[in-house]
Amino acid sequence: MADGFDVTTRSMLRSNEANWDARTPVHFASAFYGLDGTRSAFHWFAPFEWEDLGDLTGQEVLHLQCHLGTETQAFAHKDAKHTVGLDFSSESLEHARYIASKAGLDIEYVHADVYDAPEVLSGRCFDVIYTGKGSLCYLPDLPRWARIVNELLRPGGILYLTEFHPLLNCLGPVAKPGEGQELLLRNDYLPGRGAVERDSTYTYTDGPAIRGKTVSYEWTHGLGDVVNAVVGAGMTVSQLRETDALPWQRWEQMVPTDNGWWRLPDGAPRIPLLYALRATR
Repeated sequence: MADGFDVTTRSMLRSNEANWDARTPVHFASAFYGLDGTRSAFHWFAPFEWEDLGDLTGQEVLHLQCHLGTETQAFAHKDAKHTVGLDFSSESLEHARYIASKAGLDIEYVHADVYDAPEVLSGRCFDVIYTGKGSLCYLPDLPRWARIVNELLRPGGILYLTEFHPLLNCLGPVAKPGEGQELLLRNDYLPGRGAVERDSTYTYTDGPAIRGKTVSYEWTHGLGDVVNAVVGAGMTVSQLRETDALPWQRWEQMVPTDNGWWRLPDGAPRIPLLYALRATR
């Protein structure tokens, strides 16, 4: 797994893999993901994402850090020539294959850490690489990630990253006892303090406690770090969006949008919660 990291970082990456293996059964059965048919693959996409991605007919698409493949399915529905989902959790991919098979979708799932993707994919290249929505925080080395993405793209190929805004990650999801509903800065926006260790018996979805590894590690990446990593790898950034909507209700005071997503109410400050970056090799 992910050669080139020190012993401590490799241990953290192994812990993350085990933690996501443990989370998967809870996620699969949760109402959050709606795999009983209450939510389609398209729920997880903002309308502007399809505008930015354009026509995927005949394209080869790679979804990095795909987890259960809830979003991966959408590319197959959009008539991509071939869709590949890659994730480091074997448990996630087992469920993803089941979900795709049940839906009658021809999706290839590959078990690998992102940093090992070029070797595992044997030099294959893609027209579109999609990733995000909770993925980058599990990557300790963003410039190395961007170089790998560039290597996996064909000339003219597109990286499309839709990720939770670093500001969102700074705001605590739950108020502490005695506090009101004001959003307070609780976490770093900028990197520099190393990995953050999290030990949680429950995951972000509804459902029972996790059975298995509860410790995971996350790395902070500011928006500037993301852009600089992508540009430094040789790609050209053609678009950067920021939006105030999320595909789930992070805070109790959030209100639904027209497309079933959530945003803060009109009286609250308008702040970015999600961003989307489009870059070309």
